[in-house]
Amino acid sequence: MRIATFNINGIRARLPRVIEWLEETRPAVACFQEIKCQDENFPHDAFEAIGYKAIWQGQKSFNGVAILARDETPVEVIRGLPGDPEDEQSRYLEADVGGVRIACLYLPNGNPRPGPKFDYKLRWMERLRNRMAAIWAEEVPAVVLGDFNVIPEDKDVWSPAAMADDALMQPESRDAYMRLLHDGWTDAIQAHNPRGGVWTYWDYQAGAWQRDHGFRIDHILLSPECADRLIATGVDRAYRGREKASDHAPVWVELRT
Repeated sequence: MRIATFNINGIRARLPRVIEWLEETRPAVACFQEIKCQDENFPHDAFEAIGYKAIWQGQKSFNGVAILARDETPVEVIRGLPGDPEDEQSRYLEADVGGVRIACLYLPNGNPRPGPKFDYKLRWMERLRNRMAAIWAEEVPAVVLGDFNVIPEDKDVWSPAAMADDALMQPESRDAYMRLLHDGWTDAIQAHNPRGGVWTYWDYQAGAWQRDHGFRIDHILLSPECADRLIATGVDRAYRGREKASDHAPVWVELRT
C-alpha cells in the first residue's frame, strides 16, 4: 500500500503535473498541501477520471489540503485541527482509507520570527501533538504526513548555516517535532536514511534545484502498527525537475498489506 504526500503549490496551476504523477506512480493514497483554491474550484472531476476519489478543505489563494484514494472515497474523520475554534486556516484533514487513519497536514511556516507567525506555528504544533495522542489512543494504524515546515536536524539541509535564522530550523520548532517522535511515532524517511542527505524541497530562487540546495520538510510519521509494516520509502525527486513543477517533490511510503 503506497501512501504519498505532495505539497503541490497550487493544484489548478499544476494539475497536468499532478495527473502525470498519479498516473505514473499510482499511490493508493495521495495527500496534497497548498492546493490554493476554494472548495468549489477543486478539480475533483479530473481525479475521478483516473480512478481517484477525494475529500478536501480549500481556502482562497493559499493553504488548503486534500486526501485522494484510489478506487474508494476517503471517509472523513476531522476537518480542521482541533484546539483553537478561532483558527480559520485550512491546514488539516483526517480520514480513514483502507483500514488506515490518514492525517494530512500543512504546518505553518512561522516566518518571520520572532513574531505572531512563529508563535502561531508553535501553538499549532502543540495542538497537533494533542491530536496525534488522541489518534494513538484509538489504537488504529495511522499515518500523519504532509509539509511540516520543520528541518529536523542539520543533516536534513544542504547548508545549516544558510538556514540558521529561519523558523524551519529554530530549536523550538525542532524540539516540538522531536516530541512527536519521542511519543512513539516513526519518521519513515529518517528510519531508512539515518545519515540524512535526503531533500524534499528546493526553492525556486538562486538556482537551488540546479545546485541541489535543498532540505527535508515533508515528513511521513507512522504509528507502531504502520511502522511494523514499512517496506520502503522514498522521494520522487525527478518530478521537481519537470516543467512548471512544484518546489516540493512527492514523498511516499510502502506498507505491507
